[in-house]
Amino acid sequence: MLKTIGLVANLDKPGVEYLIRDIARWLEDRGCQALLDERTALATNLENLGHPREQLIAGSDCIMVLGGDGTLLGCARMVASSGVPIAGVNLGRLGFLTEVDMHELYPALERMLAGKCIIEERMMLTAWVYRHGQEVKEISGLNDIVISKGAFARLIVLKTVVNREVVGDYPADGLIIATPTGSTAYSLSAGGPLVVPNLDLMLVTPICPHTLWARPLVISADSIVEVTLLSRQGEVMLTVDGQYGVRLRTGDRVRVQRAPYKAKFLKLTSRNFFNILWSKLKEGDRPSE
Repeated sequence: MLKTIGLVANLDKPGVEYLIRDIARWLEDRGCQALLDERTALATNLENLGHPREQLIAGSDCIMVLGGDGTLLGCARMVASSGVPIAGVNLGRLGFLTEVDMHELYPALERMLAGKCIIEERMMLTAWVYRHGQEVKEISGLNDIVISKGAFARLIVLKTVVNREVVGDYPADGLIIATPTGSTAYSLSAGGPLVVPNLDLMLVTPICPHTLWARPLVISADSIVEVTLLSRQGEVMLTVDGQYGVRLRTGDRVRVQRAPYKAKFLKLTSRNFFNILWSKLKEGDRPSE
């Protein structure tokens, strides 16, 4: 049985402070303690429940994320290496990752406390940036690692190597290296395939390539992808999950491979990947079975 649940929230969402206080009281009435990070505890006048983030993660049996997919992505990067499972509550407009909608919140909490849920694992990626042969940055992400040009840059050229075999020099606006979870994000917009999220593989999707041979690639999850920036003009960025950025320089090499850990998510509803896909991407009603 769960004894402590960490609450991580997007405090910019209307009414979220009241919701956090309600959840904390609801959990306390059932013998379960809520833990908050210090900023959230201050915003909700629940300072007695506030802890530094490291203690919040270490002391929680699971983390409940209140927000949208962006909030959940940030939490996954923070929590995944600890092995603590995450449950996502959708307070946003579009939720591929935040499974539980607001009207399902308290029934989902009941199932969570009763242990009537399963854990799904999602592959993550780790990226290293090397400059003049020296590592300058390491960061992991759940959705994707993206190398892209700035607003005023021309096409950039990205030498791409997979498992020491040269794929080619992509003249493009950029390159996306995505997980199956990230297949419904930026990679999809760039023409990449949809992938069932429990598979282990990687996607390599060029962004607006200026060559006909450049098409999305599906490669093994054990692959090592190395991308070297050959262009000299304009600003080029490496971004992780669309949230964290590192400016790249000419000659920088980015190595991407499967992270040594997976993000764990509590599955609290009966919806599957295809249900969510239809509800989020449909332009009309789903065809009858």
